[in-house]
Amino acid sequence: MPQQVNDSYLSQLLKKYHHQDSTKRDIQNAIHHYKNLIPKLDRFVFNDGTAKDLMCLAGTIPVPFKGNTYNIPIKIWLLDTHPVNSPMCYVTPTSDMKIKVSRNVDQNGRVYLPYLHEWNPNSSDLIGLIQVMIIVFGETPPVYSKPKVPETSTGYPPYPLASSGYMPMPGVVSNPSYPPYPTAANAGPQPSFPMPLTSEPSQYRPQATGYPSYPAYPPASNYPVYSTPSTVGYSSYPPVGSQSSMGYPSYPPSTVSAVTQQNAPGQANTGTISEEHIRASLLSAVEDKLKKRLREVIAQMQAEIQVLKKTQDDLNIGKSKLDDIISKLEQEKAELESNVCTLREKNNEMKEIISKMEDQDGVDIDDAVVTTAPLYKQLLNAFAEENATEDAIYFLGEALRKNVIVLDVFLKHVRELSRKQFMLRALMQKCRQKAGLPF
Repeated sequence: MPQQVNDSYLSQLLKKYHHQDSTKRDIQNAIHHYKNLIPKLDRFVFNDGTAKDLMCLAGTIPVPFKGNTYNIPIKIWLLDTHPVNSPMCYVTPTSDMKIKVSRNVDQNGRVYLPYLHEWNPNSSDLIGLIQVMIIVFGETPPVYSKPKVPETSTGYPPYPLASSGYMPMPGVVSNPSYPPYPTAANAGPQPSFPMPLTSEPSQYRPQATGYPSYPAYPPASNYPVYSTPSTVGYSSYPPVGSQSSMGYPSYPPSTVSAVTQQNAPGQANTGTISEEHIRASLLSAVEDKLKKRLREVIAQMQAEIQVLKKTQDDLNIGKSKLDDIISKLEQEKAELESNVCTLREKNNEMKEIISKMEDQDGVDIDDAVVTTAPLYKQLLNAFAEENATEDAIYFLGEALRKNVIVLDVFLKHVRELSRKQFMLRALMQKCRQKAGLPF
């Protein structure tokens, strides 16, 4: 869909999400790289039975497997707290597929990945999740095609019913000489999805010979021989329901011998496992073991990298805090050094003054206090005289109380001193106003 339509469409779908901008940006990046994924709002039912409308990316992702690219159908559900919480991924097989249960996919199609378990809202996104799924699915396909019954080509007689007691081999014409098998292009439609990986050795897997590949075991000598009806020119199959212990149908020895002679000329028709089969089996086993070990090492390294990144972030935060503390300590150290220098200078001045005071015989109190300006000297003298007047009035009151003076003398002197005190206080207030000092 166009970019402008995509923006409005996604904004409408994500109106109930907590982090709309980051979620919309993550979805746009994913559908830009993987255009088969379509965003839609669908109903998701949780394990406890509750249902909720969630954003879903439904479609297919390209998965390379053994030289071919297959489109694996998936659904990625985003919670309304995305990207804080990890998405939920499911494989959604079509009607002609089955789920291959593995350690990454359960029987319900739920996908389990270390990337989801270690989801980080700051560094994880949908593109990284899809890339991890492509890598994991390329090693272990999550789905495989259901077995299909090949249709009978024109010119071949129809297959007999199972009740007839035998079934003809597909691709064999009614000619006792058995012409070559049809090529893979004529053998019917090829499966569109990879078959599941199994633990079978590589010698039992289909070989690229140009003919329908059949398993090489049990040995051909163990296959039972059944008589062929004279009216049909097909080699006979065992009765319905008769299969080998490995789940493969038992073919007559003539058919196996023909395949063996075509594939390995010069070898005896014994049906035994050759050195090439053993070598291919060992290579396959070593390859599987190395892949498994590599996945374990990668998962372990990723976990260690995450731990180291977290440790690095913590160390960087601690480093910034330590730098701030060191800068503050350096500032305080500079201030303390400055204060120490000032204190030493004042201390030296005090020592000089003390030494001068000790050299003098007597100190005149009037000479000890020296003002810096005449106004301050006038203020100082008025203050001293006002205090002396206050003391004189106090002692007159004490003399009157002790009957040293009479009341008339007390009132006369107190009136004169009070008038003088008033004038002194007015002078001090005017001096303070002139000098700019507080009242």
